[in-house]
Amino acid sequence: MLKNAYNLSVKEVIDRLQSDPDNGLSSNAVNERLKRFGENKLTRNKPKTAWQILLDQFLSPIVYILVGAMFLALFFNEILEAIAILLVIIINTAIGFFMEFQAVKSFTALKKMVQTRTMVVRDGVTKEMASISLVPGDIIFINEGDVIPADARLIEQSALLLKESMLTGESEDVPKNLEKLSLGLRITEQKNMVFNGTVVSRGNAKAIVCATGDKTAIGEINIMTQKAEDRSAPLQKKLTTLTYWLIIFTLVLAAIIAVSGFFTSADTELMLKTAIALAVAAIPEGLPVVATITLARGMVKLSKQQVVIKNLDSVQTLGETNTICTDKTGTLTENKMKVRTVEFEDHKIELENGIERLPNKTRHNVFEELVRVAVLCNYSNPAKLNKHGDVIDQALMEFTSELGINVEKIIKDHPESHDYPFDVELKLMATVNHLNKEFLVCVKGAPENVLQHCTSIMVDDKVVPLTDKKYWLDKIDLLASKGLKVLAFARKIIKSKETNKHSCIDKLTLLGIVGFLDPPREDIKQTIQIYREAGIDVKMLTGDHPGTAMNIAESIGIFENEELAKRVIVGADYSDFNNIDSDEKSGLLRANVFARMLPQQKLQLIKFFQKNQGVVGMLGDGVNDAPALKAADIGIAMGIRGTEAAKEAADVILLDDKFTAIKLAIHQGRAIFENIRYFVIFLISCNLAEVISVSVASFTKLPMPLLPMQILYLNLVTDIFPALALGLGKGSKGIMKNKPRPPGEAILTRKHWSSTVMYGISITLSVIGVVIYAHGFMKASFMETNNMAFNTLVFAQLINVFNLPGRKTSFWKNEITQNKWIWIALALSVIITYLGYSIPFLSDVLSLGDLSFYQVYISILFAVLSLVISQILKRSGVIS
Repeated sequence: MLKNAYNLSVKEVIDRLQSDPDNGLSSNAVNERLKRFGENKLTRNKPKTAWQILLDQFLSPIVYILVGAMFLALFFNEILEAIAILLVIIINTAIGFFMEFQAVKSFTALKKMVQTRTMVVRDGVTKEMASISLVPGDIIFINEGDVIPADARLIEQSALLLKESMLTGESEDVPKNLEKLSLGLRITEQKNMVFNGTVVSRGNAKAIVCATGDKTAIGEINIMTQKAEDRSAPLQKKLTTLTYWLIIFTLVLAAIIAVSGFFTSADTELMLKTAIALAVAAIPEGLPVVATITLARGMVKLSKQQVVIKNLDSVQTLGETNTICTDKTGTLTENKMKVRTVEFEDHKIELENGIERLPNKTRHNVFEELVRVAVLCNYSNPAKLNKHGDVIDQALMEFTSELGINVEKIIKDHPESHDYPFDVELKLMATVNHLNKEFLVCVKGAPENVLQHCTSIMVDDKVVPLTDKKYWLDKIDLLASKGLKVLAFARKIIKSKETNKHSCIDKLTLLGIVGFLDPPREDIKQTIQIYREAGIDVKMLTGDHPGTAMNIAESIGIFENEELAKRVIVGADYSDFNNIDSDEKSGLLRANVFARMLPQQKLQLIKFFQKNQGVVGMLGDGVNDAPALKAADIGIAMGIRGTEAAKEAADVILLDDKFTAIKLAIHQGRAIFENIRYFVIFLISCNLAEVISVSVASFTKLPMPLLPMQILYLNLVTDIFPALALGLGKGSKGIMKNKPRPPGEAILTRKHWSSTVMYGISITLSVIGVVIYAHGFMKASFMETNNMAFNTLVFAQLINVFNLPGRKTSFWKNEITQNKWIWIALALSVIITYLGYSIPFLSDVLSLGDLSFYQVYISILFAVLSLVISQILKRSGVIS
């Protein structure tokens, strides 16, 4: 491998690589280098196998507790309890495995691992071969449309232009030359090199391979991507933290209940079994099932919107995101040039809002002449069937077509006599076309260079001397400062055909200049505004020119105010974003646009924002974005324009490349977290009520309100269905108007815990209340008292879902009452409870008997009382 080949002459490169520019390498040399350097391919991480995905489903603290509870149940010969717990584990594992396995399959289908082929000279023979076999020193030929197979130093080139945006982030095509360059240049400045993965947009060349595989520029980015650490999903961290606290609570509780049997002279075996049942009850075993199903549903819902989510947790992480960093080219923009400004004489035409805004005065002699030159001096015009123009040529043809100009007639009336391809040194191209009995020379190119060859200017239909070139240079500088790519157009009429290029482009008549810009995508501005309302900070990270970045940022509304609009961070001004002072840190956090950014700088910025701002999302499509995509909390890649490296590094892939899909995903993620918070509050408050009720009864010698199998029956049936219904909610109104939650905020904050405990206590009061009423006043039997308490607990838990909406929300009309699945779940739970009484086998196992109408009425009345107590506390502001 040869480093810094751009700093060497062509001869020095050939000598150091011991190659021959005419005959290439010998077969022996190739074999020796293949053994030494390996094949020309990038190291890739292997996708998860089905077994790995299956194993991952068991790596959860809640699952550990459930497995432990299952073995304890088996130890005490409680087979039904053990089977019930095993069923929960199997359901959770099956859903998680199926959804993640499907995501891996979807992503694998997206990968288009087509092996490219290249023209190579070996043993004096030019032949086509697989790019994977290339070695340093190979002589290769590249032509228009080719994908560069390795990093190479140019030996010969003709009008070579390369599209390097996927590697560097710069939207403009890059002209190449053969000149030896000074040491220490950034990759964007190495004009005598071509890089693996970039695309030839025009011209052809001969080059010598300097680096292959992981040693190429794209390979180094690939290795950087592999080393970038994946961050644990916020939801995963929070569920784990919650679970650990519940585990501690469970162990302490089980010990207290078991020991209490000795002090109260209760049935020791029954108390021990009850302690085990309550230990299982304290852990919301429905939590992993409901969380998995909720995330899976979000995953499926987004897939219908052309959004592929690779793993379940990524769905919710989108809703947690408070900073979105995004590439510009191909992500915020169309990744194709469009005419933005046309200037001629003293006229200026702005095309910010489309071609339909063109005024009638464009039907002007000079303008029409400029358009004629743009059509004829163009490699995208229909007459050049065997050639393809670059993005500028295509933009000009699109512009003339939208004007309604008959392009075919212009070409037919002015057949081409000769053309001079783009000259890298002169920075212009020219064509000679027939004009009746004369010839029309058409020229376009870099404005400064074209102006050097102009001695006159066209005014209306007259040609007058060009006396003030500075006037035009100032116009050009102004457009360039706004980030526009500017070209000048000129012409001259000659009597006879001219074949000398330098004579042909001498003494030209200037027609005008045209400014081009890669325009923002139509859906971007509105989406940026939605993000801002949602409290999400959007930052543009691009390898492009600062002026271009600022122009796009202003047009899509990425700047919040005029002060920030003046703040564009240029990557070349920073060597390390980690070693900065407090003022620079403040500036970076407030800035919205970062230009001239290298891949490693994007990676540094992602880590910087994670350290200082929380949950960071990254959107990108190029190889240069891959390390940042991998390191971000949520990496989002474009499915159509995105490179394989970007898609492999990302967590989310937008199949249709629509930026607006992220808005849908963020909404879904926020709704999922809200739903998870709802059913965590619901499950824990219900389970807490069971725990407190049994604990109070065990210490006061009241009849036991719940028996072990009744506890498990409640948790596995009547809890899970409402919790599942909560997970299917659409989210509260205005969810995208709220700011993102603080990154460190737990699933249950202090106010949520206080509400959860109060809901649990309200239900407990109802249960203990009905026990005292039935046992003390009605003189009911132990079984009747237990059954009334069981019924009260069932109904109190079911209507507990109506406590979940916020205090300021209407009790009658909210996200819970308008969720049809809630009503279905409540009806289903009532039916299942009834089955527990009506099916002999179940009623025996659950110790359930017939109750009178009055007893059922009293049970329901006490259950409703729990809701009334909770609502009084909520509406009075005691709880939120």
